[in-house]
This record gives sequence, C-alpha cells and structure tokens, in this order.
Amino acid sequence: METAAVGLYEPINTLKPVGDNIWIVDGPIVQMQMYGTHIPFPTRMTVIRLANGDLFVHSPIELTDGLKAEIDGLGRVQHLVSPNKLHYAAIAPWGAVYPAAIKWASPGVRQRAAAVGIPVSFDRDLGEQPDVAWADEIDQLIVHGSRFFEEVVFFHRATRTLILTDLIENFERDKLNGPWAWIMALSGAADPDGKAPIDMRLTFWGRKQQARVGVEQMLAWQPDKVILAHGRWYDRDGTGELKRAFRWLLR
Repeated sequence: METAAVGLYEPINTLKPVGDNIWIVDGPIVQMQMYGTHIPFPTRMTVIRLANGDLFVHSPIELTDGLKAEIDGLGRVQHLVSPNKLHYAAIAPWGAVYPAAIKWASPGVRQRAAAVGIPVSFDRDLGEQPDVAWADEIDQLIVHGSRFFEEVVFFHRATRTLILTDLIENFERDKLNGPWAWIMALSGAADPDGKAPIDMRLTFWGRKQQARVGVEQMLAWQPDKVILAHGRWYDRDGTGELKRAFRWLLR
C-alpha cells in the first residue's frame, strides 16, 4: 500500500473544542493544483457559536453525515465564510444542505471559482469591518499587499483566538512523507518555524507596508491562540508565534 504524502490530524470530521463556543474540525487531505502538479494539504475549519445561537463556519471542509449531526447539535448554520480565494470549494455543498445560510465571499473568490470552473454563488462580501451579525464578538480585517490574494482574518474576543488560513502554514515533519518534508522545510512552512511559504512571501515584494498594517493589528489583539488551516495550530503563546512567523514582514 502506498504511504500517504501527508498525515491526517485524526480524528477527522469531528468537532474539537478550542474554548467556549469555538471548535475546530480537522478534515481530509485535498489536492491543490499548483505549479503544474497537485500538492496535498490537510484541511481544517473553525466553528464559532454566536451569542444568539447562530453558527459562523470558517473555511468549511467536506460535510459528512456524522459531522452534520454534530453541527446541528450546536446551533443553526447561518454564516458560511470563505476567508480567501483558495478556501471556498465546500461552501456550495454546505449551502445546498443549509439554504438559509449566508455565503460570504472573500476578495477575488468569485473570479477564482469561475476561472477553475467550480460552481459556487455568494450572497455577501466580507469587508474591512466585521458584519453587524458578529461585530460584538468577532473582530476582522483584510490583510492586503499580496499580488496573488488577500486574506480575511478573524479574532474571537472571548477566547482570544486568531483565525488564519494560509498566512501561516506549519507542517509537522512527522506527518510528511517522501519529498514533502524536504519541500515544506525549503519553503519555510515546516514546524516549529512555520510561516507563509516562500512563494507566497514573494508575492508581497514591494508591498510589505500594506501587509504590515494588518499584522500589527493582529499583534494589537494579543491572541492567546492562533488557528491555522494547514499544519499544527498554536494553542498557547499566540502573540509570540505571530511575531516569529511574521518576522520576514516586520523587520
């Protein structure tokens, strides 16, 4: 049997508590088409239960029957959030199951989906300020500066948890097989010094000041935890991990 290139964060497709009213769900490996090949990535989504019981679902993963049952036990799915133009493929299937949910678009995601032929429609656009539906509980900002994409980041105030997607990747070497351990280390996205991979960092060339504004705001929030979509996330010393991971931008 062929060894998987990237290990899963098992158990997958089940809620894992991060703090009061916030959970992560680790999902299956997806194949991202890049550089003429397919690169395997582990997936992770975040679920926040708002004070009114509505659920804010960030970067949805594949929806299994078991996961749906757990989600339905938490509250009503009301917000399906694409944080950047690489994280949106599962929003259409979730929207079909939860038709009353609002599908939120990140900058550039509509164009990206159309370009690669993935059918998905969005109801509203994420902006520089949090929507009134979650403004009392979740802060947000858009990190600008990249020539490739912009990412919307969120901060859950009650648990001091920052939610990122691709701005930091932190692949653990014992979960990488074959050439992938070497590739991730070379890219700068390997634990314990995970950060944006080198190809992404290069897209900020000449525009670092724009991105620095966003990172400085994240630091001002002083997060205790930082959730990532790919690799080991940080369950402590979140502010210190931010300073380390973004030293390429802050110095």
